[in-house]
Amino acid sequence: MSAPSTTPRGPRRFGWPKRVFSQVLLMQLAIVTGVTVLATGLFLAPLSAQLDDQAMRRALAIAQSTAAQPQIADSLVSTDPTPDGPVQTAAERIRRSTGAEYVVVMDRRGVRWSHTDVSRIGDVVSTDPSSALAGRSVMEIDSGTLGRSARGKVPLLDGADRVVGAVSVGIAYDSVRARLLAVIPVLLAYAGGALAVGALAAYLISRRLQRQTHDLAFSDIAALLTEREAMLHSIREGVVALDRAGRIRLLNDEAQRLLGLGPDAAGKPLEEALGEGRTADVLAGRVVGEDLVTVRGSRVLLANRMPTDDGGAVATLRDRTELEYLGRELDSTRGLIDALRAQDHEHANRLHTLLGLLELEMHDDAAEFVTEVVGVHRATSEQVTEKVHDPLLAALLVGKATVAAERGVALRMAPGALLPDRLVDPRGLVTVLGNLVDNALDAAAGSADARIEVGLRAEGRTVVLRVRDSGPGVPAGDHESIFTEGWSTKELPAHGRRGLGLPLVRRLAERQGGSVTVSGSCEGGAVFTVVLPEALRESGGPDEPEQPGRPPVAAPATTSGDTL
Repeated sequence: MSAPSTTPRGPRRFGWPKRVFSQVLLMQLAIVTGVTVLATGLFLAPLSAQLDDQAMRRALAIAQSTAAQPQIADSLVSTDPTPDGPVQTAAERIRRSTGAEYVVVMDRRGVRWSHTDVSRIGDVVSTDPSSALAGRSVMEIDSGTLGRSARGKVPLLDGADRVVGAVSVGIAYDSVRARLLAVIPVLLAYAGGALAVGALAAYLISRRLQRQTHDLAFSDIAALLTEREAMLHSIREGVVALDRAGRIRLLNDEAQRLLGLGPDAAGKPLEEALGEGRTADVLAGRVVGEDLVTVRGSRVLLANRMPTDDGGAVATLRDRTELEYLGRELDSTRGLIDALRAQDHEHANRLHTLLGLLELEMHDDAAEFVTEVVGVHRATSEQVTEKVHDPLLAALLVGKATVAAERGVALRMAPGALLPDRLVDPRGLVTVLGNLVDNALDAAAGSADARIEVGLRAEGRTVVLRVRDSGPGVPAGDHESIFTEGWSTKELPAHGRRGLGLPLVRRLAERQGGSVTVSGSCEGGAVFTVVLPEALRESGGPDEPEQPGRPPVAAPATTSGDTL
C-alpha cells in the first residue's frame, strides 16, 4: 500500500476569516472603533469653536467693563497719550487683574492711549477700529502686533453718550489652544475606555455565538442547512419539531403524509393542527416512554420524542400499519395452526376409534359414528350460512368457532341474527368482527360456562353487530379507556404490541359514520355493540334473485341461540 500523498503547504495568507466567530468579532470591533472615532471627532469639532466663542465673549466682557468706567473716557479727552498717563495706568491694572493679553484704549483717530508695549502708545492701531468707533460691539479672531488673539471691541462713551474712542481687549489664542489640547487627552481616555468596553462586549458576544454555532464557518452553516433540508424531505420517517410553546416548528414530507397535515400546519399549536387525542399527547410529551404506539386515521404509528436544549422537542414517527397487520396475521395464523393441530389430534382419535370399531366388527356402530362426526361439521356450516349470507363473514365465523371449541368456549349466533349479502365493505366488517371475537375469546377462555354470542342484523341499510362474552367484563370507569391506543390487560404477543384492536375498530366504525360502545351484561361479561350506517347496498326488492349456492333464508328454529 502506497503512502498517501501530501500537498506541501504554501505561505500562510492573511485574509478575511471564515469562522462565524472571527467574522462577527472583527465586524463588531470595526463598528465599535468607527463609532468611537466618529463620536470623538464630533465632540472635538464643536469644542474648538465653543472655546473660541468663550474666549471672544470673555474679551468682549472685559472691554465692556473697561468702557463702563467714566474716568477712562474723561482722561482720554483731558490728557495726552503717555506711558504713565491715567489711561495707561487704568488699562494695565485691568489687564493684570483679568489675565487678558492686552487692553488698548484708542481715540476716534485710532491712536493708542494704552498698550502692553508702552513704545506703541501714540501710534495708530494695526487693525480696523471703524466698527467700534461707529458704536457697534465686535467679536473676532484676528492677528495684530502681539500675534493671533480672540478680540472684543466696544465704543467708549463720555457722559453725554458720545463716542469719544474705543476699547479693544485681546485674549491670547495660544491659551485657547492650550485649553483644547488639555481636553483632548481626557477625551481620548474616555474614548479608549468606551472602546475597551465595547471590544470586551463584542468578544463576549462573539464567544457566545461561537459556542452556539460550534465554531463553524458561514459556508459550513449554509451547507448544513441545505443538507438538513435534503435529508428531512428524503427520509422515510416522519419528523416533527416543536418549540417551547408547543407550536409546530418543522414538519417534513413524511410527517405530513402520516399525520394527514399540510405545509400550512407549521407555526400552529399542536392541538390546533392535530386535535385532541393520543397522538397530540404523545408528541407534546404528556405521554412518556419509548416507541409509543398511536393511531392516526387508519395508520398505526410508532413515536419517539427527544427534548431539545431550547425547551422544544423533536419527535420521529414510523409507519407500523403494515407491520401491525402482519403481526395480527401472525397471531391469527398461529391460532389457526393451533386449531389445526387440535383437529389433527381429534381426527387421529376419531380414526383410532373407527379402526377399533371395524376391528371389533361393530360395523353399524362405526357407520353411526362417522355419520355423527360429519353431521356436526355440516350443521356448523349450515347454521352460519343460514344467518350470515356474506361469504367472508361466514368463513370467519366458522373458523373462529373451531378455534373457540379448541379453547373450550362455545361460540353461538344470537337469536334473530340475519345479515344479507349486500355489504358495501365486507373486508372492513371482517376486521371489526374478527377483533371483537378475538377479544371476547381471550376474555371468556377459562371462565365457567365459557361462551361467546355473536349477533348480526340489518336495520334498513344499517348493520348492528353485537358480541357478548362470559368473561369478567369491563369496569365502568374503563369504558372509554379501552378504546385508547396502548391500553390492554393482556400479555404482549409475538409482534410486541397490544391495545390496537379496539382503537382500530372504533376508527373503522367512525370512518363509516358509525359508533362502538361497550356495556355490561346482566349475566356477566362485556357486550360490544357496533352500529354501521350505510353499510348495506340498496335492496333489489322482492324480485331480487337468490344468491347462487346459498340455501334459502329460514327462520331460526330456537330462541335461545344456536351453538356452533
